[in-house]
Amino acid sequence: MASRRDFLKRALAGSAAVAGAATCTDASARGNAQISPDAVGLLFDSTLCIGCKACVAACKDANGLPLDYATPIEAAWDVPVDTTARTFNVIKAYVDGSGMNKDHVQDGYAFMKSSCLHCVDPSCVSACPVSAMTKDPVTGIVGYDPDACIGCRYCVAACPFGIPKYDYDSPTGKVGKCELCRHRMPEGKYAACAEVCPTGATLFGKVSELTAEAKRRLSLTPGAENTWPRGNLTTGDQPSWNGPAPAYVQHIYGEKEVGGTQMLKLAAVPFEKLGHKPLPERSFSSQSETLQHTLYGGLVLPLAVLGAMTWVAKRNVKHDDEDADVGRVSTRQAATEGDGRLKPALRGDSAQREGGDHE
Repeated sequence: MASRRDFLKRALAGSAAVAGAATCTDASARGNAQISPDAVGLLFDSTLCIGCKACVAACKDANGLPLDYATPIEAAWDVPVDTTARTFNVIKAYVDGSGMNKDHVQDGYAFMKSSCLHCVDPSCVSACPVSAMTKDPVTGIVGYDPDACIGCRYCVAACPFGIPKYDYDSPTGKVGKCELCRHRMPEGKYAACAEVCPTGATLFGKVSELTAEAKRRLSLTPGAENTWPRGNLTTGDQPSWNGPAPAYVQHIYGEKEVGGTQMLKLAAVPFEKLGHKPLPERSFSSQSETLQHTLYGGLVLPLAVLGAMTWVAKRNVKHDDEDADVGRVSTRQAATEGDGRLKPALRGDSAQREGGDHE
């Protein structure tokens, strides 16, 4: 009983320590990561997209990606319906009713770009055990190193947008996702999808400038004449064009979702209908890392678990020993006659021999 009381005391102390660590948010919790002032990204304006998919073809060409098809019948066509390990960027469509009116919820249609959003506080980077997923401290681009990847697919499970995709056809196993054409940047180039977009629906630039541009567009009066930049917003490498402003949904998707992303989106149709569910402002990686640091800080949880396992092991061993002792005593009691002598059958061969001699 003493050992059991000791265990209960230790368990209660361990529980109190865990609870105390969980409430010490100032010491263990962390907030969202902060974006780099030089971070680059994309602004996708759904109202400007015409669904030409030039960005899809340019992405394939810039990254050397093969055709992506679902069945052998489609083998002659590149027909990806979503991002895959061989398709980093796709344009999806929302259609309602007759689908005759662009950017209308009823009897309308709208386009939405799907690719990596390059989270400011990416879950894929936090979940990767071997640093195959990394975030550049200056540009903020979330990159992928296939040589470091072990194919665990933690990044696939961790991404709230379902972007990293595992290539099951690869003999070594690897993941595919948009890396914002970072391999082109040393040559002075930028994301190929923004470079070829004819309307500027996909715009490249510093995130700070893209955010300012997005806010400017939200302030426009629907129908008012506006100037639309194209290509690289920061350098102004392509000529802009003029056209009327749409009736935007007053929300910049990606500005605050899961700690913010470096790909911002505007639309005239609610984002829920365009495949973007509401997400919290706190990043998932900050929550998971806070929980891990709280439970494992100071080895509180491992020690509590180890103590419980030790007590269970000692209890089982003790019970086995007690059962063995009780069994031996019971056997001796059952075999003892009224005069205290053992029955001949339990005295062994020598006892039987002695009994035989006496007879």
